[in-house]
Formats: sequence, C-alpha cells, structure tokens
Amino acid sequence: MTRRSRPSPALRLSVRAAAAAAIGAAVVTPLVRRRLRIPAPVTVIACAAGPLGVAVIQPRSKKRDVALFALQMWGFIMVHELPFDRPEHLRSRLRSRYPIVADRALGLGALPNSRLQRGVARLPRAGTINRFLTWAHWLWFIEPYLSLAVILARHHERFPRAARQMATIFDLGCAVYFAVPTAPPWWAAENGLTGTDEVRRIMVEVGETTWGGAWERMYDVLGGNPWAAMPSLHFATSLQAALALSEAGKVEGALGWGYAGTLGFALVYLGEHYLTDLLAGALLVVAVRRGERLAEPLIGGVNAALQRLEGIANG
Repeated sequence: MTRRSRPSPALRLSVRAAAAAAIGAAVVTPLVRRRLRIPAPVTVIACAAGPLGVAVIQPRSKKRDVALFALQMWGFIMVHELPFDRPEHLRSRLRSRYPIVADRALGLGALPNSRLQRGVARLPRAGTINRFLTWAHWLWFIEPYLSLAVILARHHERFPRAARQMATIFDLGCAVYFAVPTAPPWWAAENGLTGTDEVRRIMVEVGETTWGGAWERMYDVLGGNPWAAMPSLHFATSLQAALALSEAGKVEGALGWGYAGTLGFALVYLGEHYLTDLLAGALLVVAVRRGERLAEPLIGGVNAALQRLEGIANG
C-alpha cells in the first residue's frame, strides 16, 4: 500500500492564505462596498466565498459548522440589502399589484390583512393582541438560529443538513428579491394601491409605543430592504425550523409548529406580508427539501473538493 504524500509547505501555506483571504473578503467587502463603489456582483461573490474558506481552513467540527453557518448568514444579511443601495433603480422595477390581485382572490374580494385587522380591532383586548403578535414577529430575528442551536446541542448529527437547508432557503429567497422586488401590503396601502382595503403597519405602532425614541434607530438597523416581501422568508424559515425540530423530537416539533403558525397569522395581521407571500414561502421550503436529493451529486462534488483542499490546508 502506497502512503499518501503530504502536501508541500508552500502549497499548504498558499491554500491556507487563499482561504483566509476569502474569509476576510466576505467580512470586509460588504462593509466598504458603498464607499469604494464595489459592484454588486463582486460583493455577492465575496460573500459566497467566505463559508468555503471556513470549510477549507478549519477541520470538521461543531465549531466549524457553526462558524460556516454564521458567515453564511452574514453574507445573506449583507447581500439582501444590496438592491436597496440604489433605491431609485429598485423602485423602477418594483412590483406592487400582482400580490394584491392574488390576495383579493384568496380573500374573496378583500385583502386578508384588512379583514383580520378589522376583525381584531372589534375585540376588547385588541391592544394586547397587537403587542403579543408584534413580539412574536420580533422573536423571528432569533428563532431560526435558536432552533438550529437546539438541534446542535441535542442532535448534533442532524445539524449540518438542517443548517444547509436553512441557508439554501435564505439564499434562494434572496435571489427572488433581486429578480422580482415586491412591495409589502403596508407599503402598498401607504401609497394608495390597496383602494378601500386599509392596511395598517401595526408593528410600527407597537414599536413606537414600546421603544420610544430608540425605535427609529432600531428600525433603521433591521429594515435594510423594505421591498423584499416575496416570498416571505420569515414564514419559510419558521416552517423549515418546525420541520427540522419535528425530526429531532416531538416536544421540539410541537414548539416549532406552534411558533410557525403564530408567526404566519401575525405576518398577515400586522400588514407585513400578503397571504400570497406566505404560500410562496411554503412552496420554497417544499422545493428545497424535495430538491435536495436532486442536488446530491453537486453537493457531493463540492464537498469532495473542499475536503481535498482541507486536507492540503491542514496536512
């Protein structure tokens, strides 16, 4: 049996340097893109290369899996804001009417957002409901990652697949945001596009009374691209979290599905998404989970190449 030769020090150093450069570019490029006027495709490529650099420079471990997913999500957050770097250009491509037409058909002549808001407004504890559903919406900013943390802690062997599916949902949704920028119902209502169907943005109403003067700064940080509504990644990722938690255990699954159902109702009621956005998000989850088997040859090839580079970098 022939022994596998160790990579030369020069090759090992070169691979490690390239991987480190990819990680550095993924972190720095989106932060300086506006100042240096870096083209959007260059920023996208830099963000996509970062997780690959982590996979090469660090041997497989729980910590590496977490770092890889964290850098992947950093890239998503940065890239999903890119279209709004040129708001005038994005506005010229904005789609606003097709989800209104679709939702009026689903709502039998009226937008489900408007129907729900009118119905809840008649209840005696409407203010409490508004606060509860707004907090359910705000919880989404940690829920997908909390679900993966539970899987990592209790069923770590399931984490790579769950994280890969979650990342794919984020990435494909982001691609649709680039291709078909779509306005949410609250924006359409503010701009007179929903006619007699009034749609309030209840989250902002609750945010202003809850956080006072700090609300505007908080919203500026979290609201990077207001025209990223179709599909609803809020709903899609909560569904993916529920499915992954269901595979891990009954209790985890029940919590995941309870939250996904609550969030779905909240997103429509609060005026953040059309029902059509939620249905598109659900279809995205189905496509990713069903399509993963078809993508296995590509995934296997990429993994094999990364493992060879990892062997050189750490050999």
